Amino acid sequence: MTTDTTTDPRFAGLPGRPGKIIAVHLSYASRAEQRGRTPAAPSYFFKPSSSIAASGSVVERPAGTELLAFEGEIALVIGTAARRVSEADAWAHVAWVTAANDLGLYDLRANDKGSNVRSKGGDGFTPIGPSLIDAARVDPAALRVRTWVNGAPAQDDTTAGLLFTLPRLVADLSQHFTLEIGDVILTGTPAGSSVIVPGDVVEVEVDSPDLGLSSGMLVTTVIQGDAPFDGSIGSLPSVDDLQRTEAWGSSDAAGLAPAWSLSAALRDKLERTPVAALSQQLRARGLDNVTIDGVRPLHPSSKLVGTARTLRFVPNREDLFASHGGGYNAQKRTFDAVRDGEVIVIEARGETGSGTLGDILAIRAHARGAAGIVTDGGVRDADAVTAVGIPVYTSGAHPAVLGRRHVPWDHDLTIACGGTTVQPGDVIVGDADGVIVIPPGIAEEVADAALAREDEDAWIAARVAEGHAVDGLFPMNAAWRARYDEERS
Repeated sequence: MTTDTTTDPRFAGLPGRPGKIIAVHLSYASRAEQRGRTPAAPSYFFKPSSSIAASGSVVERPAGTELLAFEGEIALVIGTAARRVSEADAWAHVAWVTAANDLGLYDLRANDKGSNVRSKGGDGFTPIGPSLIDAARVDPAALRVRTWVNGAPAQDDTTAGLLFTLPRLVADLSQHFTLEIGDVILTGTPAGSSVIVPGDVVEVEVDSPDLGLSSGMLVTTVIQGDAPFDGSIGSLPSVDDLQRTEAWGSSDAAGLAPAWSLSAALRDKLERTPVAALSQQLRARGLDNVTIDGVRPLHPSSKLVGTARTLRFVPNREDLFASHGGGYNAQKRTFDAVRDGEVIVIEARGETGSGTLGDILAIRAHARGAAGIVTDGGVRDADAVTAVGIPVYTSGAHPAVLGRRHVPWDHDLTIACGGTTVQPGDVIVGDADGVIVIPPGIAEEVADAALAREDEDAWIAARVAEGHAVDGLFPMNAAWRARYDEERS
């Protein structure tokens, strides 16, 4: 159906001005994979009704900003008040479905710390419409959302790809406050969201392909604003490479090297450098507590090089395992989200009385391109895990499942593994001697120094093999150093 135009043209795509606009932070599996994190439950933020705009409107990219991004979404309009409704009954409280564009300004996001008040609340930042689809006529699990930028496809996904069903979102929100008639729920965006610039035209459509019902095309044009922000009364826009990466959708799209990856040149150096040599160089720089102790490789001949992705287990407590151990827990979310070249590092407190992973999760990590796994706990199905081929370091094998000793608690945070602090993004290198943790800011320097020292040690070894005494040669005195430098020059 087509809505009646209200006295305020901004709300032409809705029955009237909504009392509340609630938006979901992350709800599509495709978007979660792109972001590298998968929530266990939905989380939300509010948008002001003054941010709503009708189809055909313009949106300003404010002066002094660069990262205005579109997010094509399915919008739900509440038709019957809902308070503490079940998931089974929730859809009956939705009257209409339509298209929305949850525009956001990443230049202001860091200042909002998740509330999105300034980054998502600007005038015109919530275009909705143009037409409403009767919710009673559609299957909430079979809706589609598509977005085009300047006529080129940008997003295409269906509600089958949601992490949380549309009725679940309604039911969840109704636990906390009354959803009133006219309230709008923005249900999240799939992968493909990216930056738009002045002159770009964004189109969003929501439809039910099986029934031929459509919201029509929601059209928004970007223009350049000229009013600057006043830094004397509030925070000014600022951007960094993390904001650019998330706004554009990937580091490649933003023209940046991935923050979580090693350059090919540095990876090659680390693969050629023994852990013992890296340890020596780190100690020379005052870093002596950087080895993950008590772990041994299932593949002693394989080199492990990558950046850390962390997972933490806490000691098993039956009530906590009941709340955190089942379903899509922190362990599964970590293995589903690990990216190419990352090493999953697990804090298990050195407890080997149960497994912290088995062959299924090892296969998942291998399929995702993970560089390896390090756990100071046990591994179950050890032979099967070994057969997967991915480098794994563990404190031992144990047949018991996770719940005997551990509760999977959280991920992507600073942990302790094998007595060593590991942060997400730390450089992890392992060989038959063990595993070492390198702060990413000095990894290149340490690798270069270690390789240089390896060349020097190889030259010394050759001289010892020729029959020269170790004294004065290892370490080299002035005479031997002069000979070495002369030969190398």
